[in-house]
Amino acid sequence: MPATPVLRRTLAVIAALPLLTLAACGYGSQAKDDGTAKVAAGAKKIDGLDSVKIGYFGNLTHGTALVGVNKGFFQKELGATKASYATFNAGPSEIEALNSKSIDIGWIGPSPSINGYVKSGGKSLKIIGGSASGGVKLVVNPDKIKSLKDVKGKKIATPQLGNTQDVAFLNWIADQGWKVDAQSGKGDVTVVRTDNKITPDAYKSGSVDGAWVPEPTASKLVAEGAKVLLDESTLWPDKKFVITNIIVRQDFLKEHPKAVEAVLKASVEANKWINANPDAAKAAANKQLEADSGKALKAEVLDPAWKSIQFTNDPLAATLNTEAEHAVKAGLLKKPDLNGIYDLTILNKVLKADGESPVDAAGLGSS
Repeated sequence: MPATPVLRRTLAVIAALPLLTLAACGYGSQAKDDGTAKVAAGAKKIDGLDSVKIGYFGNLTHGTALVGVNKGFFQKELGATKASYATFNAGPSEIEALNSKSIDIGWIGPSPSINGYVKSGGKSLKIIGGSASGGVKLVVNPDKIKSLKDVKGKKIATPQLGNTQDVAFLNWIADQGWKVDAQSGKGDVTVVRTDNKITPDAYKSGSVDGAWVPEPTASKLVAEGAKVLLDESTLWPDKKFVITNIIVRQDFLKEHPKAVEAVLKASVEANKWINANPDAAKAAANKQLEADSGKALKAEVLDPAWKSIQFTNDPLAATLNTEAEHAVKAGLLKKPDLNGIYDLTILNKVLKADGESPVDAAGLGSS
């Protein structure tokens, strides 16, 4: 589906991003559950809503949502209000779905969160919680690339122009003192923007020499013979950086705070369960991936991928601000005003009730 005129008129990073949706499915495809999400007897609708529409990606970095759907956490908290789901392949399509009210709340990466907020003049969305850190790696063909310096002159895939991993890789390239034109991807390294679904085939064919990608794509490449050259977490303080946020439409947040609170309760409960039951959680996430896509991950891909992701309610707001600075440095974004992008009020209420410490917006919270 081509980018809309509105997107073309806005930030360059948005303008160049293709909307990778399923053509027959509008903004995203309907996710499936396995029947475990039952409505409790006597449950009531929240805020009078018939349904709350939740979006997420079929990535393990969206494991909170995958587990929340599969184990029924969202439906449990929403009572008689139906939890409905849509899956996406790309951030821009999920942002457009949010803006069109096709979804109410979504799990999404930091770059599309930033772009969506800035493009709307700070009026479209709020980040209301964190979900995951890590799970991004530079994996390469070991016959062609044996050290970091060997990346120069090679063809490396990223998921999309201006997406979270693309920005991170461009920033890393700049830190090496190499030059690459961000828009074309040409320079001392050739950056090849490739949908995660076809990156493994591109690697097998030799059209790319490696990729800077999220899980499970990184581990899929390793299963094809690639080697992990760099784990992005090693580039961040405390090895933590935001990979997945929870966002909400601002009008939905204002009109239906109880529904938002229910979804955040479910998210916190899902993360608690994931961290207490890592093997069962891994299996549940994989089961949901199979339900959504028709194909489960093999253990050789699932096991190392899951280990590299940390599930957290903390949005790691300071790292989102740093990622925005990286996009500016790469020339993909004008310096953004991110003041007010976070509203962590409801999340901190949920955490307090659960006996957990509050999280911080790094000075970017709503006044």
